[in-house]
Amino acid sequence: MKNSKEYSKKVQKLYRSLRSKHGKVERISYEEPAEALVHGIISEHIKQRSANSAMKRFGDYFVDLNDLRVSRIEEILEMLGEDTCATRQTASALTKVLRNIFNEYHRVSLEDLKKMGKRPARHVLEKMEGASVFAVDYVMLTALQGHAIPLTATMTAYLKKNELVYPEADDKQIEGFLAKQISARNAYEFYVLLREASELAAARAGRRGKTVGKKSPKRKIKAKKAVRKRKKAAAKQKK
Repeated sequence: MKNSKEYSKKVQKLYRSLRSKHGKVERISYEEPAEALVHGIISEHIKQRSANSAMKRFGDYFVDLNDLRVSRIEEILEMLGEDTCATRQTASALTKVLRNIFNEYHRVSLEDLKKMGKRPARHVLEKMEGASVFAVDYVMLTALQGHAIPLTATMTAYLKKNELVYPEADDKQIEGFLAKQISARNAYEFYVLLREASELAAARAGRRGKTVGKKSPKRKIKAKKAVRKRKKAAAKQKK
C-alpha cells in the first residue's frame, strides 16, 4: 500500500486507543467451520449486534444447518427480521453455500477443512458459491486459526474517512496491509474493536441526518412470532 509507514503508525495508534477505551475482547471460536460461515454471511451486511440476535433466532427456529439448507427464502427473511435487497442477498447466499457444502461432503459440515492446511482450506472456501471474501475471512479467523481481518463495507469506509489507509486502496490491499500491522494473536480483537467503532460512527452520522448509504425500502418481519409458530407446529406433530 502506498505510504504504508505513515498509515501503519495511525493504525497502531487507533488499536491502542480502542483497546484502552473498550477493554478486553472475548474471543469467539467455532468448532464447526460451517457455523462460522453462516455467521459470516449473516453479519456482513448488518450490524454485529443485530447479527448476534439473528443467530440466536436461527438457532431457535431451525433444527440444524441441514434444516436451514432446505428452508425457504421467506423463512430466512423472517429470522433476519427485514425484507430488503441486502437480506434477500444474505438469504440467497446462505442457501447456496449450504447446498454447495452438502453436495460436496454429503452432509452440512466443513470439519474436513480442519484437517487441511490453511491455504488449501481457504481455497476450498473461496470456490464456494455464496461465500464472500468477508465470510471466508471470518471462517479463517474464528474457526481455522487463520490470520485474517474480515472487513465490512462500513469498516472500510471508516478507515478511509479517518485517513487510516490510502484512499485509493482496494479492499484486498487494505486487508493485506492490516494483516501486516496486526498479529494473528490480536487479529480477532482488532476486528471486533474496529467493527464496533465503525458501526458507532455510522450510527452517529445517521442520527445527524447524513446518508451513509442509500437504503432500500424494507419490510419489517416479526421473527419472534415466526419462531413461536414453528415451535407450536412441531409440538403438534409430536402428539
